[in-house]
Amino acid sequence: MAVLYFENLSSSKEDEYFRDGITEDLITELLKIRELRIFPRSAVSAFRDRGITAQQVGRELNASFVLEGSVRRAGNHLRLNAQLVDAKTGHGVWAERYDRQLEDVFAIQDQIVQSIAKALQVMLSEKERREIQKLPTADIQAYDHYLRGRQYFHQFRRKGFEFARQMFARAIVIDQNFARAYAGVADCCSFLYQYWDASETNLKEADAASRKALELDPELAEAHASRGLALSLSKRYDDAKTEFEMAIRLNPKLFEAYYFYARARFAEGRLEEAARLYEEASRINPDDYQSACLVASVYVTLGRTAEANAARRRGFEVAEKHLVMHPDDARALYLGAVCLSQFGEKDRALEWTRRALAADPEDSGVLYNVACSFALLGEREEALNCLENALKFGFGHKAWLEQDSDLDTLRDDPRFQALIRNG
Repeated sequence: MAVLYFENLSSSKEDEYFRDGITEDLITELLKIRELRIFPRSAVSAFRDRGITAQQVGRELNASFVLEGSVRRAGNHLRLNAQLVDAKTGHGVWAERYDRQLEDVFAIQDQIVQSIAKALQVMLSEKERREIQKLPTADIQAYDHYLRGRQYFHQFRRKGFEFARQMFARAIVIDQNFARAYAGVADCCSFLYQYWDASETNLKEADAASRKALELDPELAEAHASRGLALSLSKRYDDAKTEFEMAIRLNPKLFEAYYFYARARFAEGRLEEAARLYEEASRINPDDYQSACLVASVYVTLGRTAEANAARRRGFEVAEKHLVMHPDDARALYLGAVCLSQFGEKDRALEWTRRALAADPEDSGVLYNVACSFALLGEREEALNCLENALKFGFGHKAWLEQDSDLDTLRDDPRFQALIRNG
């Protein structure tokens, strides 16, 4: 099943974060039903606001069913229309309109999920029913801040993570028992620590927020994944492994659990396991270009050339498709550029690399990854300049410099060796 982003019928375009959040929460809730295979957020984001039919989506994604709808928010009133469509015939399987108060949004989501299960003749287990009915927060204002934060978290930019952290923190001020918001704070601090601000403050906040998320909801898979990521940054790899594996047991379809776990194993130098976990992340979310592009570098280090080439091809195709809708996405550009460099398309790889750098020339995460691309392209001085600037602007994941095969051409350079010693 593909869950399309609902159409935003509100008078304010700014309400799109609310529309996006409701759609993504429906995806999250439906993923809890073992008998359903739900396409992840990244797979359906390309169809947002395109006016595409359910049958077209079905053909492009090979989906059997498509959930579509619209949402209108006016003050404290919410009107939501939802329709489940057979992608093969285009006929409606189930439809409902909800005219409620804003605070009823969780009850609406619960009813939609249960109605879809009934329409598809899927019998929910007691555990699935309990998970679906569990409220993330009792306060709609806290939920509103949380949705705003999620919108910015997905941008993979320093400013996006900083704003997301502020929104999650505001949600916690309103509802101090909001476990998902604590997990969100932890993830923001973890990524800020890795790429932009390697401060003890970020490390401590990631640790504290992830611990609090688990105290509030020990059954929340996202909280265990957040805790695992935070622990891995302190090189507590055995403890991180326990948390990641608990996240996977609680929710075998949680992409972040595999993706964060793969990154941790890579930093630890456990490359065989990192490769397996990146592949699992790609299997869970085949429309994510990151896992495929990153596992290619792992395969290179392992000497598994054929698998590296296949992963690059897969990752590049997804990144290229993503850039049609998001042409200024620096992450898709620099990871795609690494793939292009390995395909022998140097001119095009340089163009994508420089486009990525131009998108945010003081972003240390962009600088590090652009340096990898320059290194692979034989642009040694530009690669070292970018690495030096990445560290200058706060890149803190030194383990990646030591393990990343993309930087192998620089390892005999005194400037690079100085970065390893002093970075």
